[in-house]
Amino acid sequence: MLIQITLGTALIFLSILVAGLAFWAMEVLLARLRPWLLREPHRPKLALMLSVSVVWVLAVVTAGVWIWAFTLRALDIFVTMEASVYFSLVAFTTLGFGDILLPVEWRLLGGMAAANGLLSMGLLTAMLIEVLRHVRLSQIEDRRRKH
Repeated sequence: MLIQITLGTALIFLSILVAGLAFWAMEVLLARLRPWLLREPHRPKLALMLSVSVVWVLAVVTAGVWIWAFTLRALDIFVTMEASVYFSLVAFTTLGFGDILLPVEWRLLGGMAAANGLLSMGLLTAMLIEVLRHVRLSQIEDRRRKH
């Protein structure tokens, strides 16, 4: 049990670290794009940033799933990489079909993967909101300053 909790905690930490680095990279990107984002027209740029942010979030979620999948495969919990990815994706998204289960001696990892998914989704939703808020508020502030 202690091994599962330690391993699960390390995987959650690694996954959240990846998400944090992605958030930082998005912040750097926004800072570099700021002059362009402030020029008219604003709405298409806001829509573009929404699209970029959603793809960014999808990439971070995918990275979290692969972190879990590679670990489950390295532990020989699943025979194929496909089964490891499938289980990780289903657990990470808390969908939980139950058609593929972890062996009893590793089952705590399933719950930890689900908790990791919930935490990641919350963090990444906050990132989406923050990106849109940052872009839109900067555009509004720039427009007020000009008028």
